[in-house]
Amino acid sequence: MNKIAVVAAGGTGGHLFPAQALAEALIARGWRIVLASDQRVADFAGEFPAEERIGLSARTFRRGDPIGMVRAGLAIVGGVLEARRAFSRIDPAVVVGFGGYPSVPGLLAAITQGRPTVVHEQNAVMGRANRRLVSHVRAVACAFPVLQKAPAKVAARAIVVGNPVRPEIRALASVAYDPPAAHGPLRLLVTGGSQGARLLSETAPRAVAQLPQALRDRLYVQQQTRAESMDMAREIYADANVKAEIAPFFRDMAGRLRDAHLVVGRSGAGTVCELAVAGKPAILVPLAIALDDDQGQNARLLAEAGAAEVLRENVLTVDSLRAALERLLSDPASLARMAAAARGAARPDAAERLADVVEQTAQLG
Repeated sequence: MNKIAVVAAGGTGGHLFPAQALAEALIARGWRIVLASDQRVADFAGEFPAEERIGLSARTFRRGDPIGMVRAGLAIVGGVLEARRAFSRIDPAVVVGFGGYPSVPGLLAAITQGRPTVVHEQNAVMGRANRRLVSHVRAVACAFPVLQKAPAKVAARAIVVGNPVRPEIRALASVAYDPPAAHGPLRLLVTGGSQGARLLSETAPRAVAQLPQALRDRLYVQQQTRAESMDMAREIYADANVKAEIAPFFRDMAGRLRDAHLVVGRSGAGTVCELAVAGKPAILVPLAIALDDDQGQNARLLAEAGAAEVLRENVLTVDSLRAALERLLSDPASLARMAAAARGAARPDAAERLADVVEQTAQLG
C-alpha cells in the first residue's frame, strides 16, 4: 500500500485543527501526509505536518448571486483538474476531507479517480461542502452522536469517532478538575470566537462588574476580545477591581483551559469537544447567524450531559449572564459535577479512532 494520505481541509481552525490531529496520528503509524486546500491555506498553514502542500483553485459564493455561483463553479473545476494531476503524480492511498469549500476540489478529484475517500464532519449539523459530496465517499466519520442535515443513508452508516483535538488539549484528559476552594481564587476564561465576537467582548465585562464584591475580589479573568473592545474591557474590569488579562488571542490556550474553573464561550465544534476533553464547566452562547444552527446543536452535547448552561443570543443580556456566573461561581460542588459530566461526554482518542477508519478505508481500496 502506498502510504500517502491526502488531507483536504478548509481554511478555518475548526477544519484545520482536527485535520492536523489526524495527520499527526497517521504519521505516528508510518504514513506520509499531503495537505490539499486553497492557495492561502497551503501557503500559511506553517505548522501543519505535511511533506507537501497542494494549493488548489477554490471559491465560495453567496446564495442568490448567480455570477458568484458561475465563478465558484469555474474555480472548482480548475481545482479538480489541478488535484487530479497532483494525485496522478503522488498516487495517494486515501483522501480525507474535513469540510469547507477549499476541501471540495481535492475530494471531487479523488471521487472521479475512484480513490478511497473519507469525510469527517466536525459539527452536529453537516456542513454544506460535506453535504454535497458525502453520498459519493467510501466512509463517513462524525464528531457527534447526532448528524443532522445528512442524507438518511449517510447518517445511518456514519461512524462516531469524536472530534480530533490538538495534542496539548488531549493531554488535559488526564488532569483532574480542581474546584475552587472556599474563599480561594476563581479563574474565569472567556473566549469570544472569531465570528460575532462583539457580543461576548462587551457583555462579559459588564456582567462580571455586576457580580457581588465577594466574588469579584476572588476573580481572575482571562478574556479573548476583539482589538477594538480591549480598552473598554480593561476599563470596566479596572473600575470593578477585578484582576483581568485581556488579549485578542491567547497562544497557550491549553494552559489557560487547564487552570480555568469556568469557561464562557461560543459553541463551535472544536470548542465543545475541547471543553469535554478538558473536563471544564461552561456557559455556551451559540452563534445565532450560524447556518442551520450548527453551534446550537453542538452545544446540546454538553447541555444534555449536564456539563454546560446554554444562553441563546436572544436571551443573553448583562443580567442573564451575571445571574449564570453568580450561580455557578458560588457553587463549587455544581462546578465539579459539571466538570465530571463534561469528561463523560469526551472522546479524547478521536484522532486514533479516525485514523483507524482512514486505514480501514485505504486497505479496502
